Amino acid sequence: MTESIALEDRDELPTTDELETEGDLAADYIEGLLDIADLDGDLDISVANGRAYLSITGGGEDLDRLAMPDAVQALQDLTRLAVQSETGRFSRLILDIGGSRDARATELRGLVDAAIAQIAAGRAEVELEPMSSYERKLVHDIVAERGHYSESRGEGRDRRLVISPA
Repeated sequence: MTESIALEDRDELPTTDELETEGDLAADYIEGLLDIADLDGDLDISVANGRAYLSITGGGEDLDRLAMPDAVQALQDLTRLAVQSETGRFSRLILDIGGSRDARATELRGLVDAAIAQIAAGRAEVELEPMSSYERKLVHDIVAERGHYSESRGEGRDRRLVISPA
């Protein structure tokens, strides 16, 4: 099931209370994983834009190794499944480890800037690397802010954005 199908099937977005519950369940799950791995970290839960956000900070170099994009995505997917098994609802929870999401957002802004420069130099469109649905959403927003057009193409793990002039 894809995220868009899950959201369309649901009559309304989760309430703030439901999202706070998701955050608490996710924190419990991640805390258990950190204990098993003998890693330290502080957990912060917030709710914004119809999503629960869980951030892991501190923990030093060991935790920094988990901040790799693929590792963060894998842990986020596992955490979403753990939350879903408890609530019976699809979770759109976002997991951040050591500021990895902000770092990736900065990287994505650079990719968009480079693509727009290629378009200004005469290319009709620029296809970006495959990325997660969350990253695609960020890129769509960045592209729109810069006055260009973007669309997603492909399926599954090969889904990517294509940027073109507005």
